[in-house]
Amino acid sequence: MFRKVLIANSAIPFLGLRGFIVSSRPMNKETTQIVKKLLATPQKVVIVGHKNPDGDAVGSCLGLSFFLKNLGHNVTVIMPNDFPDFLKWLPGAEEVLIHERETQKSAQQIEAADLIFTLDFNSLDRVGDMQTVLENVSAKFVMIDHHQQPADYAVATYSDVKMSSTSEMVFHFMEALGEAGKLSKEIAVNLFTGIMTDTGSFRFSTTSPTTHRVAAKLIEAGAESAIINQNVYDTNSPERMKLLGVALNNLNIMPEFNTAYITLTQKELDDHNFKKGDTEGFVNYALSVKGIVFAAIFIENKQENIVKISFRSIGNFSVNDFARNHYSGGGHINAAGGKSSQSLNNTINEFISILPRYKNELTNAS
Repeated sequence: MFRKVLIANSAIPFLGLRGFIVSSRPMNKETTQIVKKLLATPQKVVIVGHKNPDGDAVGSCLGLSFFLKNLGHNVTVIMPNDFPDFLKWLPGAEEVLIHERETQKSAQQIEAADLIFTLDFNSLDRVGDMQTVLENVSAKFVMIDHHQQPADYAVATYSDVKMSSTSEMVFHFMEALGEAGKLSKEIAVNLFTGIMTDTGSFRFSTTSPTTHRVAAKLIEAGAESAIINQNVYDTNSPERMKLLGVALNNLNIMPEFNTAYITLTQKELDDHNFKKGDTEGFVNYALSVKGIVFAAIFIENKQENIVKISFRSIGNFSVNDFARNHYSGGGHINAAGGKSSQSLNNTINEFISILPRYKNELTNAS
């Protein structure tokens, strides 16, 4: 049994019950050797993304899948539920198993796996109904993720909250294994898409000089930036554009808290033939209002009987902390998500009642 190694963005070792934290860029020698040993012979590998997968989850999982296939492994990518249509064109997307749709088949693949990679999430409660089957398998786990506070379930955990995206981390993962030469066009397209979407087209603060250098290498390997942008961003249906109009009409601005929020009811979604991914990026319109440092979108989901929430911020106001403290969520300092089991109206009222506690932070955010 391999000793668990936790790699995080910290220069100071932190001794834990089952592992320790070391610097993570690049991956340290010990962890690299563990992963190399895991991959030394052909393995049955399953790669799992989080529930409601976004561009980074899909891109990183598919990019890693092509890499591992090039190394001679039998690889299956499984998502807890479906992903947006604007990602269906990605190389390998047609082979992704959707657990919600093919529950028995995906469970069989997970149970038969020798090795399971979990990407773009760091706690097994992020996979919905897949959690039980993942918690009861004998396979070894490897985590690659850039969110805060990783759980301790993997034999090797590559965790760096300063990374732009999990897709960028997959590229560094390949480099650490000495396999950068295995970078194919299929890998490059998927990883570039993941980086592009998770950085807001390279606009967010996590976009580092290294991120741009990685993107350049991916373009050199065949990722055509203009085509990827067009496939992701320029395929809006009339219904989505009209739904955006409704969302903007529902925009509420609270200047005393430098906060803006958007609401969408289930009826408004249904009236516009809502499809998964249609509200992607809507919250950023609220954040773009002059003087706003904190933005949220509240989306009613009658099927799950919850209100889904996305938070965004500018500067040092941590929406990760806000989401963890109040909405059973989390993420990054400037981008996070959560949920509420209350009605939409009650959720909004609660949100408004919480804001005064953060007035000083919101006023002084920079």
